[in-house]
Amino acid sequence: MATPKVLLFYGFAPLADPDAIRLWQRTLCESLGIRGRIIVSKDGINATLGGDVVQLKKYIKGTRAYAPFKDIDFKWSEGRAQPDGTSADFPRLSVRVREELVTFGAPDELEVDENGVVDGGTHLSPADLHALVESKDVVFFDGRNKIESDIGHFAGAVRPEVETTREFIEVLDSGVYDHLKDKPVVTYCTGGIRCEVLTPLMKKRGFREVYQLDGGIATYGEAYGDDGLWQGSLYVFDDRISMDFSDHAALVGACDLCGQATNDVADCGDVSCVRQMVRCASCLGGHTMCDQHALTA
Repeated sequence: MATPKVLLFYGFAPLADPDAIRLWQRTLCESLGIRGRIIVSKDGINATLGGDVVQLKKYIKGTRAYAPFKDIDFKWSEGRAQPDGTSADFPRLSVRVREELVTFGAPDELEVDENGVVDGGTHLSPADLHALVESKDVVFFDGRNKIESDIGHFAGAVRPEVETTREFIEVLDSGVYDHLKDKPVVTYCTGGIRCEVLTPLMKKRGFREVYQLDGGIATYGEAYGDDGLWQGSLYVFDDRISMDFSDHAALVGACDLCGQATNDVADCGDVSCVRQMVRCASCLGGHTMCDQHALTA
């Protein structure tokens, strides 16, 4: 692999035959030696892929040849290669059809037409976001899971205590954030797709002025790095686990055992446990997640 890269993208469009799209996408990736994860639903496509930059560019050309996907915004980040030239970020290729592109547990609430998501939040570029912050007292609302926001977030952001995306509906319906319904709320997530779904769900529940960071944290980081409103590291969904935008990224996470500042995320050491935790290198070897529960019980 001459130049390894990671490609992230999503596109919302009504798809009459998601399984046919799945088969086509698998064949295309296999023919180019590309690995990663692709999810297809009746509402569109969402993917994170790794491979050689030349092959990924061929993939983009092939994907854009399909009319509903011609305007997709593809985002790039640095990748890693194995000694044999294959992607070190993704061990295999997975292409699946699911009921929802993002599992909020509300497949019947999302409306998608040929122009994308219906009645979503107002999109903001990174520069637009700065202009809005200067003109209004905005509330940042993190659209990610807590383990992600623990290691990086926008300054002063509301960070819901959720472990899965599916829990957002329950949290919004609980009324705990009703006091924000008359305030300008800026939602953000990793690459933007979760906010595409979250913002119309919020608007249907009475949030009146809802925005979303276009391209998510990844695009903001490209524009401002660690010299803007972002603090910490970005949780990513490949073998890297987290990434920084500069050599002076702040450490905003705290080890769940000793409290030391860290951006390290580790899987639970117990085979029956699927949770993750923020844990420093010093403590990582001594306890599993289940040990931590025992210590704090």
